[in-house]
Amino acid sequence: MSHPVIERIEKISPEVTALAEEAERLGRLPEESVRLLKGTGMTRMLQPREWGGEEAHPADYIEAVMAAGAMGCSSAGWVGGVVGLHPWEVGVMDPRVQEEVWGEDRDTWIASPYVALGRARKVDGGYVFNGRWTFSSGSDHAGWVHLGGLILDDKGEPVPGDHHFLIPRGDFQIVEDSWDVVGLKGTGSNDIVVEDAFVPEYRVLQYSTVVDGTAAAAVGRGDNPLYAMPWFSLFGNAVTATVIGICEGALAATLDYQRERANVFGTRITQDPYTLPSIAEAASEIRASRVQVLDNVNRIYDVLAKGQVPSLALRAEARRDQIRSSWRAVEAVDSLFSRTGGNAIRADKPLQRLWRDAHAGLNHAVNMPGPSYQVAALSLMGFEPAPGSLL
Repeated sequence: MSHPVIERIEKISPEVTALAEEAERLGRLPEESVRLLKGTGMTRMLQPREWGGEEAHPADYIEAVMAAGAMGCSSAGWVGGVVGLHPWEVGVMDPRVQEEVWGEDRDTWIASPYVALGRARKVDGGYVFNGRWTFSSGSDHAGWVHLGGLILDDKGEPVPGDHHFLIPRGDFQIVEDSWDVVGLKGTGSNDIVVEDAFVPEYRVLQYSTVVDGTAAAAVGRGDNPLYAMPWFSLFGNAVTATVIGICEGALAATLDYQRERANVFGTRITQDPYTLPSIAEAASEIRASRVQVLDNVNRIYDVLAKGQVPSLALRAEARRDQIRSSWRAVEAVDSLFSRTGGNAIRADKPLQRLWRDAHAGLNHAVNMPGPSYQVAALSLMGFEPAPGSLL
């Protein structure tokens, strides 16, 4: 039996799908899509129980993200997956932060990005923070935003080590019309600007403590395997889960389209000896991506649930598989799309949008194969991953 959140996502799917074209036109999710997503409970799955969350098993969350990605509006699935991850990090921050974020509204959305483009100057009680960031998915609907940055020393030089700064809505600006793209157009992944915002010290988290689990231990959550999950085992797989979900949606759209279609020679696709095997093969590749991601999330969680620490070799393997699963699934969609005929590229056909969305998801930084594949290959040879490897 599927998780209740997944069942609720499947229930709202037709309504969210009907809003997909409006999301593309607006360049952000319509308010109704946001309301429907919040109603599923998806974005509270990783939230602490004392703040109205579920503290769900991460594999359940990953499956929910896949279900959301498979809706006919990929942008809704993408935003839901991203903002649904952020409560996990707030859960390992100072309790004062949790009170500020969830004290009045436990459905508050938190956006990002985490790339360290900001610069912080130390002042009494905290920092003065400045910067501009790109790719802030769902920011139009967010009350808070996690932003990556570096702290400057007395000489104005960056101190080694990234930090995450949590900023309330009143202290950041969304750059209008900064999201003009060909895929995932409805995510509203705008640029964010912060100018001389004061950030209390307790709303700043050292990134390395999120990665090694010490942030969770510092707030009494170190024994909870959910909050001890390695950063990329959650963040990376959540992005890949959306990509896989989009590809599953593209497969469903392909089947609907091809079921009644004939090719230019008059042969019905259901009797085409060339197209049918390609559909079966693509379906198997997408399924393999799903299974591999879920297996690795479960393996890492099970190690943590036993009170043990996942080995770097396991993390390298899981990171390799996360990236490969994204690419494998999108390659399968390419195979499907190339065999659907000329009419499939028409703007009124959903398959072209899903094809564009899948490729846009593949361009996310966590899906870059080179560095992580190198680490994984060296790990297979018995070499220890270097400190700072993206695991």
